[in-house]
Amino acid sequence: MAVDKLFPDATAALADLLHDGMTIMSGGFGLCGIPSTLIEAIRASGVKDLTIVSNNAGIDDAGLGILLITRQVRKMISSYVGENATFAKQYLAGELEIEFNPQGTLAERIRAGGAGIPAFFTATGAGTQIAEGKETKVFDGRTYVMERGLRADLAIIHAWKADPEGNLIYRKSARNFNPIMATAAEAVVTEVEDLVDPGQIDPDHIVTPGIFVNRIVKLETIEKRIEQRTVRKRY
Repeated sequence: MAVDKLFPDATAALADLLHDGMTIMSGGFGLCGIPSTLIEAIRASGVKDLTIVSNNAGIDDAGLGILLITRQVRKMISSYVGENATFAKQYLAGELEIEFNPQGTLAERIRAGGAGIPAFFTATGAGTQIAEGKETKVFDGRTYVMERGLRADLAIIHAWKADPEGNLIYRKSARNFNPIMATAAEAVVTEVEDLVDPGQIDPDHIVTPGIFVNRIVKLETIEKRIEQRTVRKRY
């Protein structure tokens, strides 16, 4: 018997999964491939004291930035947060906890969490503030830092195409952090642009198998904003 993974909207899909103090992974890079509709539903729910694992915190009025404005986030585990003035203000005021990670280290921590690897060693960050308080070892004459794998209570991700079983395809660079986060959480909710019938996705094209996806929300509309619009002068 097939499991019904389709939900009418983001609010319904998240209703019994959210609670104060939880850890949420949120896919995307900048504003590319972010689960914006699910983020808006989290804001509307009022859940608070969240730990968010994400490459960045969006911008002030989009993406995860809207959860900072409402002060629903207690801690960010991130790599790059330079586009968000609200983030900087709250951090400098001691109102927001930050766990900075080199970008590749963050990706590997998430991948390791999804693969059941509790910790690993990397040379990235050795001899810097990143390594402070962490175990180090020397391999072949080079110092490595131990980093812990990451898992979350919930992962919210954005996919381009899905079938009702939850098999997912991502569109180009919007793939980014979404696939690894889909493996590293107790529950995974995805918003999708295009929902097709079972069997219409070539198995060789599937990036995230449906076994990882618990709930699906089909988007009726989607706004794909450009974080920094840069144009070349025409000659």
